Amino acid sequence: MTDLPRIDIYIDSQTLLFTGIDGQQLRYPVSTADNGAGEKNGSYCTPRGRHTIRARIGAGAEPNTIFVGRRATGEIYHPELRQKHPDRDWILTRILWLSGCEPGFNRLGDVDTMRRYVYIHGAPNDVKMGQPGSHGCVRMRNPDVIELFDLVITGTPVMIHE
Repeated sequence: MTDLPRIDIYIDSQTLLFTGIDGQQLRYPVSTADNGAGEKNGSYCTPRGRHTIRARIGAGAEPNTIFVGRRATGEIYHPELRQKHPDRDWILTRILWLSGCEPGFNRLGDVDTMRRYVYIHGAPNDVKMGQPGSHGCVRMRNPDVIELFDLVITGTPVMIHE
């Protein structure tokens, strides 16, 4: 047991495992980067290794709240918006902003997870989970990201496995 919950993300199986301080475990399907694993800025890959949750954004926001630049826009996502903005990467409901813990691998310089704005976040209901498809972030179903958000705190360790 530890004094903090823990998140493990498995790129190969497209799953996220939450382990609480009491040993409780919850497993969620996710969608990581369509480009696979990698740390380089501009790669649109999901970074591997040890991370922490740097910030929790969106507490209390309505499900499907749209975030741009980590700020709620006041809009609620609906499928017609996708038709209007087909290339937009939808960040919805909650954001858990990740920060790398391994200098030279996923922290600092051109491999810095935080400066790449890599999050665990909600996605539209029609986004497929269990298969890669994001631009580097870890996408979750909105009810799942709300549940996870309420179980973690800033500083929660996150390990992303290839």
